[in-house]
Amino acid sequence: MVVHAVHNTRFIHKRGRMVTHLNQDAAAQAEIGQGSCLCGGIRYRLHGALPDFEACHCRHCQKAQGGPFVVVAAIEEPALQWLAGEDLLTAYRASPGKERVFCRRCGSPIFSRREDAPGRIRLRVGTLDGATGASIASHAHVASKADWFAIDDDRPQHAGSRPS
Repeated sequence: MVVHAVHNTRFIHKRGRMVTHLNQDAAAQAEIGQGSCLCGGIRYRLHGALPDFEACHCRHCQKAQGGPFVVVAAIEEPALQWLAGEDLLTAYRASPGKERVFCRRCGSPIFSRREDAPGRIRLRVGTLDGATGASIASHAHVASKADWFAIDDDRPQHAGSRPS
């Protein structure tokens, strides 16, 4: 198990070290919403256009969320602006090349990132405050979905990852 503290919007591993960069481009775009963790210690602002939501039914997401799936929005890192709590962000490397970032105080999952997709994160949309007007556009990893949960919408279902 590898756990890292996260203090800025972007972190990159180089020879076992964490290198951080501050996000300064987000303020120049239109705000589309704000979000927070359960305890309110982490707060953020989201800028730009709200992308499609995807429900991921993989076993890792089930374990990390404690439910049958997680709903995420893939966004560019500069779209996220931290308002408070950067020092509460902690990352857990759940599998090679992927980190799940959560609040170290309350445990709320905030986003995940993959080393093979630099500059993009998968924001947990359950952390958004207020209504979004959006809906789930597709379901991924339905081959490993919980047997006790039925997908009852007409959105596309993918056995593995959603095609790019």
